[in-house]
Amino acid sequence: MMTIVDYGLGNLGSVRNMLKRIGVPSVIASSPEGIESATRLILPGVGSFETGMRNLHARNLVSVLQRRVLEERIPILGICLGMQLFTYHSEEGDVSGLWWVDATTERFRSESLVGLRVPHMGWNVIRPSLKHPLLEGLRDEPRFYFVHSYYVRCTNPGDVLATSEHGAEFVAALVSKNIVGIQAHPEKSHRFGWTFLKNFAEWIPECSYPA
Repeated sequence: MMTIVDYGLGNLGSVRNMLKRIGVPSVIASSPEGIESATRLILPGVGSFETGMRNLHARNLVSVLQRRVLEERIPILGICLGMQLFTYHSEEGDVSGLWWVDATTERFRSESLVGLRVPHMGWNVIRPSLKHPLLEGLRDEPRFYFVHSYYVRCTNPGDVLATSEHGAEFVAALVSKNIVGIQAHPEKSHRFGWTFLKNFAEWIPECSYPA
């Protein structure tokens, strides 16, 4: 059973509808008790990093998530803001994140994006950086839908699962042990999103390919 974490930010209905479409049962949980019973988690997110962290703390979800993810090693997928919350710190609000991945969240600099806008919004091709089960079945030049003004910068290149480009290359997806993040919205990315979510639903971290 897939558990979608409700912390007051995110397209919960869209994510659940997409999971239903690909035959993956799911529930939405907004309490520590709901997280306790999860076997696989999705942390979606639309909104600000600061609000996201504040909401997670206000609902007493941080400690149970830390234990389930870091100690019990259940798989978790962060979508958009959800992925950014895995990092150490964000320039948005100058606040600390969950510290699950050796990475930071930074803002696109409009002065370096000649002819491009912030937020980055629309369809972009992602390019795999690793051979990995999470990317199986994605045909050449898979296109995903993005909406974001901030991006993740990974310290360890081995954590970068895929990249995309908006003026410069940025991390489109990451993987670190049982932790997966995607900056795009797979729930809005049609067949490419279906494939990615289905791969995550079936993924066993111990069986992943080496970097």
